[in-house]
Amino acid sequence: MKTAVVTFPGSNCDRDMWVALRDVSGKEPVKVWHGDADLPDGLDFIALPGGFSYGDYLRSGAMAANSPIMRSVKAAAERGVPVLGVCNGFQVLTESGLLPGALMRNAGQTFVCRTVPLKVENSQSLFTSAYEAGETIQIPVAHHDGNYFADAETLDRLEGEGRVAFRYLDEVNGSQRDIAGVLNAQGNVLGMMPHPERAIEPAQGGSDGRRLFESVISSFAHASA
Repeated sequence: MKTAVVTFPGSNCDRDMWVALRDVSGKEPVKVWHGDADLPDGLDFIALPGGFSYGDYLRSGAMAANSPIMRSVKAAAERGVPVLGVCNGFQVLTESGLLPGALMRNAGQTFVCRTVPLKVENSQSLFTSAYEAGETIQIPVAHHDGNYFADAETLDRLEGEGRVAFRYLDEVNGSQRDIAGVLNAQGNVLGMMPHPERAIEPAQGGSDGRRLFESVISSFAHASA
């Protein structure tokens, strides 16, 4: 399985994501720079990490969404390649149109950094197949603009189509309907605020995030069999 982590100016979780993918998959991910025009051939998984791309100027993720590499990321997603955006990566996915909605300033106007409980809403996606529906997991959050927002019609559609992957169980940031993770209509793009790459081994305080990466690897293995 060939994976890649995209780095933007201001990314600060790209190494965390790289290490998580290496440790779970057993293979070193490719490092991709935002200014590259093309992705490497044969990628099976693309990760957009957390951070503060371009210093969060304009809006969080807005400038990164227009980076040269995002044209290739969007094309790959349209071909069905799995794409995961975490925190700032989630913001980039919404700003680029790969996911609906937007991420706004936390309701409390403060940076939130702690481990929070999440409910697994959809265990049938390629990102969540290693979880049980309704299961409670523990994943860290670290964000200032993590309030997921969309109009009522979009929220109803996400709920009705089973595209809410994770939901906060505690009040974290004022997110509409407590949404913590959203899938695209095809199920191969996931944006989430919590950081699964920071929860892949007990030494990090928990390993609930590891199963997200194992889900993707398992899906790829079944597809290749």
